[in-house]
Amino acid sequence: MSAPQLELAVIDVKPGAAMESQSGLALLRPRIYGAWMQPAGPRKVAAIVMHPTSNFMGHYLIEPLARRGVACMGLNTRYAGNDTMLLMERAIQDLGAGVKFLRAQGYDTVVLIGNSGGAALASLYQAQAENLSIDTLVDGDPAGLASSDLPPVQGLALCGAHEGRSRLMRRWIDPSLTDEHDALSRDPTLDMYDPANGPPYSAEFLARFDAAQDARLGRIDAWVTERLALLRGLKEPGSPRDQTFIIYRTHADPRCLDLSLDANDRQVGSVWGNGASGARAVNYAASQMGRITSLTAYLSQWSPRSRADGPSNLARTSVPVLLFTYTADQSTFPSTREAWMEAGGTRIRNVDVVGGNHYLAGQPQLVEQVADEMAAWMLAL
Repeated sequence: MSAPQLELAVIDVKPGAAMESQSGLALLRPRIYGAWMQPAGPRKVAAIVMHPTSNFMGHYLIEPLARRGVACMGLNTRYAGNDTMLLMERAIQDLGAGVKFLRAQGYDTVVLIGNSGGAALASLYQAQAENLSIDTLVDGDPAGLASSDLPPVQGLALCGAHEGRSRLMRRWIDPSLTDEHDALSRDPTLDMYDPANGPPYSAEFLARFDAAQDARLGRIDAWVTERLALLRGLKEPGSPRDQTFIIYRTHADPRCLDLSLDANDRQVGSVWGNGASGARAVNYAASQMGRITSLTAYLSQWSPRSRADGPSNLARTSVPVLLFTYTADQSTFPSTREAWMEAGGTRIRNVDVVGGNHYLAGQPQLVEQVADEMAAWMLAL
C-alpha cells in the first residue's frame, strides 16, 4: 500500500467586511488554504483541524490519521498569522467551506479536531450548524451567516483544548498594569512576577489578583463600547467605523509559576517560555495574545461578550465528543478538562495523555497514541 501523499486544497470563501484586509485579492476573491492527506481505499471519514489564526497546514495529526484510514486536512482561516481583524463569526464560515469541500470529495462523515484554540472554534461552529442563532456581530453589524454555510459534522475531537479566547484573556490579563498606554507601568502589589508576592501565592493575593483582572478587563470592555459608539456616531462621509488599539501584558496566570494551583504534570513557565523569566518575557512581548486588535475583533474574540466560549457552545451541540487531556500542558489544566466534561455530559469521553505537553513537541510516541485513539473513534462513528 502506497503512503498517503500531501495535497493542497484551495477553497473560495465569502467576502468579509469592507477593508477587512489590506489585500485587494483577499477582498475581491477571498480564499483559504489547506494541506491534507487521504488514505488509500474507500472514502469514509475525513477530519479538519483548524485554529482561528495558527497555520495548521503542518499539523502533527495529518499524516498519522491518514495512515490509520482517516483523511485529515490542516486548514487555515483567512486570518492565518494575524488576528488583528479576526471575527470568530467569519472564521466559522471558513470552517464550513472546508466541511463542504470534503463532502464534495465524497466524505459523508466529517469530524472537527479542535486543537488548542481550535476547540472553541469547532464548538462554536457545530453549535451554530445545529441551530443558527447569530444574526449580527457583537457590534451590531450583520453577520452574513446562512445555514448553507455551516453543514453539521458528525463528531468533535478536542485536544490540548483551551476553553476560548475570552476565557484566556480573563485568566491571563495582567492586573498590575496601571496605565493602558504604558507597557512598563506597574503596581508591584499586584505583580505575580514580583518575588515578594510568591510563588507560592497566598489566598489573599490570589483573591486581589483575580478581582483586579476582572476590573481591568471591565475597563477595557467599557472603553471599547464607548469608542465604537463614538465612531459609529460620526456623520461626516468617510468617517471610520473601527480602529485598532493595544492591550499590553496578557500573560499573567499564577498557575504558570505556582504548580500547586490546578496541579498537573507541567513544568514552571509558559508554553512559549520556560521558567519564571520566560513566562514574564512572554507577558511583556510585542507579539503576544490579543496585543493588537480592532474594536470589533476584540468584541468577537476577547470580550466577555464573545460568542465563542467553548464549553458553552459545546453544551448546545448533540454530537459525540472525544477529549484528549495533555497532563503536562502549561496552558490547559484539570479545571479545563472539567469544564469540557461538564459541557459534554454523557456524550463526551476523556483520554488523559500522560506527560503530554501542549504541542506534543518532541513526543512522537504520544502523537501515535492520540492518533490511535482518535482514528479508532472516528472510524466507529
